[in-house]
Amino acid sequence: MKKIIFTLLVSTISFAQTANYWQQKVDYKMAVSIDVKTYLYTGKQELIYTNNSQDTLKRVFYHLYNNAFQPGSEMDMRLQNIKDPDGRMVNKIKVGEKEIKESRISKLLPNEIGFLHVLNLKQDGVITNFKEVETILEVVLAKPILPGKSTTLTLDFTGQVPIQIRRSGRNNKEGIELSMSQWYPKIAEFDFEGWHADPYISREFHGVWGNFDVTISIDKNYILGGSGYLQNPNEIGFNYQDEGIQVVIPKKQKTLSWHFIAPNVHDFTWAADKNYLHDVIKTNFGTTLHFLYKNNPKIIENWKKAAPQTVKLMEYYNKIVGKYPYNQYSIIQGGDGGMEYAMCTLILGEGTYEGLVGVIAHEMGHSWFQHVLATNESKHPWMDEGFTSFIEDLGSNEIAEKKVDNPFIGAYKSYINLANSGKEQPLSTHADRYDENRSYSIASYSKGELFLTQLEYIIGKENLMKTVKKYFTDFKFKHPTPNDIKRTAERVSGANLDWYLTDWTQTLNTIDYAIKNVESATDGISKTGISLERIGRIPMPIDVLIEYVDGTKESFYIPLRMMSFEKQNPTPEINRTILKDWAWGNPNYFFEINKIKSAIKKITIDPSGLMADVKTENNSFEIK
Repeated sequence: MKKIIFTLLVSTISFAQTANYWQQKVDYKMAVSIDVKTYLYTGKQELIYTNNSQDTLKRVFYHLYNNAFQPGSEMDMRLQNIKDPDGRMVNKIKVGEKEIKESRISKLLPNEIGFLHVLNLKQDGVITNFKEVETILEVVLAKPILPGKSTTLTLDFTGQVPIQIRRSGRNNKEGIELSMSQWYPKIAEFDFEGWHADPYISREFHGVWGNFDVTISIDKNYILGGSGYLQNPNEIGFNYQDEGIQVVIPKKQKTLSWHFIAPNVHDFTWAADKNYLHDVIKTNFGTTLHFLYKNNPKIIENWKKAAPQTVKLMEYYNKIVGKYPYNQYSIIQGGDGGMEYAMCTLILGEGTYEGLVGVIAHEMGHSWFQHVLATNESKHPWMDEGFTSFIEDLGSNEIAEKKVDNPFIGAYKSYINLANSGKEQPLSTHADRYDENRSYSIASYSKGELFLTQLEYIIGKENLMKTVKKYFTDFKFKHPTPNDIKRTAERVSGANLDWYLTDWTQTLNTIDYAIKNVESATDGISKTGISLERIGRIPMPIDVLIEYVDGTKESFYIPLRMMSFEKQNPTPEINRTILKDWAWGNPNYFFEINKIKSAIKKITIDPSGLMADVKTENNSFEIK
């Protein structure tokens, strides 16, 4: 039967990072068969691995994520020892007056655990030596892979789908039967820093760009959705219609084989349930949206209402970041919250309409910041979670009936509370190494988002939005690093920003400026002197707004010397004076205005609220 052919806009490797930029490439071909009664599955994998590095590789590593869902695993031990374990992964038990949080993984029975084991691993037909170390497979190659060369790795695998504890698994609390993320042996990433064979302890992922050809054999009564493009809709009884999918189940067959192609992605995920409804929207910007959710009368209305909002959000993200490069995207009820995957997301489907749209806004945003701009989530979770939160807040505000001036205010409050709590850790902390989940979440989502919102304050809104677009254009289908977003902002604006990247992401330094004194100045008659103080270690250019008793306003801009930059006036309707620059070495700054003190009503540092000053009570001076 003729396959359905889809196109993909794939950028060639640019030299935006360095003239020697390289990344590995992998092509997967997998066939898997799952027994929906026992939740056991078996599969075969052929993997063509291309070594584009200058290193000769003698070993490779695979991730075996499902092995985390076993009593005594590193993930289980982390749950049992962290102060604030993820509430979805623990049972709350009352013991006398105390409430104990018990790891759900620790209580899994042999037929409930997850596992993933590899057999018959060969390199170009020659048996290799390999060792399973919980969630990592260490492979000694039969022959080294030379720079610029490719090799074929084949293996058999067997797995068991765990009771859903986190993200992947079966029979979650909303009744979804199969949420199949991190289900196959996935080769680890090797880049300029070396191998990234992180054990699966709790959080984020990293993968090699490549093409996936996947065939899934399953009981004929199940409906599937996930990564890639379905190649055989007629064989499995799918009839595509404008308003949705009509399924005609073949009578004679007991199982069906679903064939998907996912080009130029770094992961492959799918979900399956017997009672999925499947809605389809063909947009006017070239992407077909699929919605798969339970045939549950309590949620159908919310999902129907959320679909057109999803179209608006994707259209807006296309506008402010860049065109989503695939021809399909699927939103699937299947997760234990929300998690992004290649060309799809798995999310919870119950709850409020507002909550549903909010989760879609965030998880779909990851299709840009992680599944096109593939940062290393384990090392730099703030780059995908924070940048996604940035466009989520912009997008949610864009489609809201009542818009707000500052859609990021919640992120500022969360970060400032964390910074003042004494529990903050630097953004350079590995995602699995935070002392508390709360510290990780606020750092990655809120402080990561503020990295971009403060760029609006530092270099101006126009330059920020140009930076976001250029970053997407230069680094799509690559693995950008923190320096890449910084250098992109520098190229766009002309400002020097190394100080900002260093202080904000690698230290616990904070921003704290104050109005120290306001007094009659030199001539004592027509001028007023204003003294400012930098208390925190992070320097910033400073905007000062002065409101006068007569109702007029005037702004003053103090450039930061180490930036070698002056931003455009963010409020052109208000007259602005550019003052001499402020050097970091001097914590004090003084300037005069041509007004007497009694003419002043209020003085405010950063009237925009875009500077994350941790003690805003000293940012204003008001004469009452």
